Amino acid sequence: MKLIRPLAALALLAASALPALAADAVFPPGLRLGMVPLVGLNTAKTFPGFESEDGSVKVLITELPPAAYGEVVSAFNSNPAGASGVKQDKVETPAGLAYFTTETGKAGDSPVKRYSMIVPGTGFSGYVAVQIPENATKIYTDEAVRQMFASATTRKQVSAEEQIGLMPFKITDLADFKDIRTLAPGSSIILADGNEGSGYESKPFMILGVIGATPQAADDRARFAQEAALQIPGLRESRVTMSEPIRINGQQGFETRIDGVSGKDKTPVTVVQWIRFSGSGASLRIIASAPRDQWQAAFTRFRAVRDGIQPKG
Repeated sequence: MKLIRPLAALALLAASALPALAADAVFPPGLRLGMVPLVGLNTAKTFPGFESEDGSVKVLITELPPAAYGEVVSAFNSNPAGASGVKQDKVETPAGLAYFTTETGKAGDSPVKRYSMIVPGTGFSGYVAVQIPENATKIYTDEAVRQMFASATTRKQVSAEEQIGLMPFKITDLADFKDIRTLAPGSSIILADGNEGSGYESKPFMILGVIGATPQAADDRARFAQEAALQIPGLRESRVTMSEPIRINGQQGFETRIDGVSGKDKTPVTVVQWIRFSGSGASLRIIASAPRDQWQAAFTRFRAVRDGIQPKG
């Protein structure tokens, strides 16, 4: 009994040296990766993740392409010692084996400690970036961050309602698209007949998003729309077949159509880009793609989604 009391006291002392974890994993809206935040961290207001009340401690959570995890694992294995000033480590989590790094740096003139972690997911890689100012490292220690990383877990899917609810506009017609996935929370979303596993290019899909300030003059808008269309990621051997101003739900817009090939199998596709210009603030950009032999039926669905997008409020 005399030995048990000092051991119990020591255990309590060690536990009190770490910020406690909350009870359950928290998933940022629209994401499939979540974790148990350390006490003192709450849902961030301007990015997916957590932050302290004063915003100095930040935990960013996001999703990367599925291949990213394997690339990081290969980099770890090829250089186990890590780069100068960067400590490499790994930890078991409910999501799988996670790899993370620790290093020091600066945010402006203030010294900070940074952690980066990647975990495997089904059809994606989960990524977490943590930044802690030097004056908070005695509370948010290496071991505390490791403990938080160890709680990382994934969920199979996020409801369409949750994902669409993050967008700055309403989508009133999904045109029978079943696979819905956030690309950037509150900024862009994909509606598709395919999925991440099989690939999107072989079936119709749409990407809906907002872009920043756009030109106001008609000639500048035409040039802007064509240049944007020719820079669509993943589209190769592009050829503009039509480009003209239109009205979309009563607002000035521009439609550009492109023929090209997409995906590792070089699927011949036709793509339409619609930009609905806003006089102030962000404009709506829609990119819709379909294999050329499925274009006619897909285009009817694309227009239904486009015309069903309404402002919130």
